[in-house]
Amino acid sequence: MSSDIKKYIKYFWYSYLGAILLFCLILLMVNFGLFGKMPDWQELENPKSALATEVISTDGKVLGRYYLDENRTNATLTELNTNVVNCLKATEDVRFDEHSGIDVRGLMRAVFGFGHDGGASTLTQQLAKNLFKRHHTKLMLPFDKLREWLIAVRLERKYTKIEILNLYLNIVPFSENAYGIKTAAQTFFSKPVDSLKVEEAAVLIGMLKGPGIYNPRTNMPKALLRRNTVLMQMVKYDYLKKEEYNKLKEKPIALVYNKSTHNEGLAPYFREFLRMDLQKWIKDNPKPDGSYYDLYKDGLKVYTTINSKMQGYAEEAMTKHLTEHQKLFFAQYRNKNPFEGHPNEWNNAYHGCDRYRALKAQGLSEKEIEENFQKHIRMKVFTWVGERDTIMSPWDSIIYHREFLQTGFMVMDAQTGEIRAWVGGINHKYFQLDHVNVNTKRQIGSTFKPFVYTVAIDNGWSPCMQIPNEPVVFTAYNNWTPKNSDGKYGGSMNMFRGLANSVNCITAYLMKQIGPRPVAEMAHKMGVTSQIDPFPSICLGTPDISVFEMVGAYSTFANKGICSKPIYITRIEDKYGNVIKEFVPQQTEVISDQTAFVMNKLLQGVVQHGTAVRLLNLGLNCQLAGKTGTTQGHTDAWFMGMTPQLVGGCWVGCEDPILHFTSMAAGQGAASALPIWSNFLKKAYADKSLKLDNEATFPTPETELTIEMDCSHYKGGSTKPTEDAGTHGGGGGNSGDDYTPMED
Repeated sequence: MSSDIKKYIKYFWYSYLGAILLFCLILLMVNFGLFGKMPDWQELENPKSALATEVISTDGKVLGRYYLDENRTNATLTELNTNVVNCLKATEDVRFDEHSGIDVRGLMRAVFGFGHDGGASTLTQQLAKNLFKRHHTKLMLPFDKLREWLIAVRLERKYTKIEILNLYLNIVPFSENAYGIKTAAQTFFSKPVDSLKVEEAAVLIGMLKGPGIYNPRTNMPKALLRRNTVLMQMVKYDYLKKEEYNKLKEKPIALVYNKSTHNEGLAPYFREFLRMDLQKWIKDNPKPDGSYYDLYKDGLKVYTTINSKMQGYAEEAMTKHLTEHQKLFFAQYRNKNPFEGHPNEWNNAYHGCDRYRALKAQGLSEKEIEENFQKHIRMKVFTWVGERDTIMSPWDSIIYHREFLQTGFMVMDAQTGEIRAWVGGINHKYFQLDHVNVNTKRQIGSTFKPFVYTVAIDNGWSPCMQIPNEPVVFTAYNNWTPKNSDGKYGGSMNMFRGLANSVNCITAYLMKQIGPRPVAEMAHKMGVTSQIDPFPSICLGTPDISVFEMVGAYSTFANKGICSKPIYITRIEDKYGNVIKEFVPQQTEVISDQTAFVMNKLLQGVVQHGTAVRLLNLGLNCQLAGKTGTTQGHTDAWFMGMTPQLVGGCWVGCEDPILHFTSMAAGQGAASALPIWSNFLKKAYADKSLKLDNEATFPTPETELTIEMDCSHYKGGSTKPTEDAGTHGGGGGNSGDDYTPMED
């Protein structure tokens, strides 16, 4: 052998060994983190990924999630079914059960086939890539690949095969709105992971190759082809029979799409209120190590008191009524500008809109902004039958959307104070002001009157006492003299009739005897936190109070005089299921059970033969009570309703108080607000799964009743109210003469 050949052989072996040594050296450097931090064992034990916080109803439904960029909820090992696992292995890594993180055979196939026969990356390597992000330069790509090899080997040592699959399926994105298999299953098929059929699993696994390209929501033809490719791979590797494939490939993709956004889904107003409340709670409650939970990344589970069925019925009740009632409202403003003559209100609406603020931030002058608002452009607007594409000027769109009736509707458990339904408005995308929130207050009209009656009863007044139906003059307050809404006076009546027909002079008479301060104090004791100035006019409902407060206050009547502060969270858990906070009801006895019993009878009379008599048409057997309320000019319509198990409050009106019904017939509380409560009760009591007792009665006092209820002793020969009189909210007699209900 010539010296030249020996020389070349020696150089070859030197080069070969040198390359191996260099590769080992680079591998060693990668292992020590010189080309990017390597995860330690603790990081492998608890790999970090952003987990959305889940809001869960009391009946176990996920109402929504809080997340920033990644809407992800982890599936457990028991939730993965064989369809998902088999689809994944057949498509992405058929030798997954045989290799130890690096598939040498697959690597050789990829190298000598120049990538045409498939890639060399295993599922474990893909998991490593998703868990520990790469650098963003091509120069670092080889080192990133080596880093992923090492991480993959470590993962294989740390986890079982099924745990690796579970980790992988929890990490990967299926679309820009669905991270992880659990979220994807809910988003595209509205079902849990373990219920996915093989063809559904194939759709989701097929999306992994290109979430944007193979998304069935946006590109059904390509998604269908990709699904069938996945199914064919399953046939190829004996996970699926050819006969079954032939049947499945002809099936269309049956999407049940349920996009999770902060504006859609059940209880969007409640979820936004809760989000703000949780942010405050997190700020005030650091972890033991001094750090803070991240609402958008730490995977908290917030268990609420909301019942998903009741919430659905509440939203349906609102939609059913306002869809029709809105037509009456539009009719009275047809071809009119409701802001005409109200420049201040128009300026508030105009300057407060997002478009104006955006144009102002761009430096446009007032004249340029006004010209912009006058131009007709293509836009989407809200309607009760869905969004509608139209051409309209931004100027006109403000007027159009401001003319919509809004609502605040809340329902809570009468005994525990747990909120079951929260409807803060008609559409969270277009109208984001929450009309249940304690910070959103409206004038409450005659729904305030029961506080006056409560103080009177609590101070020894008999509900049977005859009270003159005559104007009362408050000389110490500029001779203020409240009037009856129907302008009729004369005679006398007891409290049953006075409250049932919401007679202003009766309430004013009681106020003059009692004084405004005790009434304001009683309202506060019963849960109203809003400011109430102690003037006589409060007896007719001049204070601004929220739906949230009013429902809590009325629960005192239904719960034997015990005030329950409304509660909406039961507990918060971390992502591991550890309870980090529990919430318990806060209850205080503020009136005697005897006073509460009498007030229930008075409020049942409102339904039995008063302003809420239309509730009798429901056909329910349980006792019903309530109070209507309408403010001056029909600006605010209210109804507070009670059954022995539920308390609800509903407000209806426009966001701008200058917009209101021009007639009492359409604008009164009994017409605008009461039907929402009525529609809700009908649905809720028909649902046997809610276990509402249709024979329930309000609680009776624990001791013998000492408050006089026999009205026959008084002038007019009123009948004595009996237990049976309250079957449909009745109870209480009258002065002996016939009368017809009149509004507040």
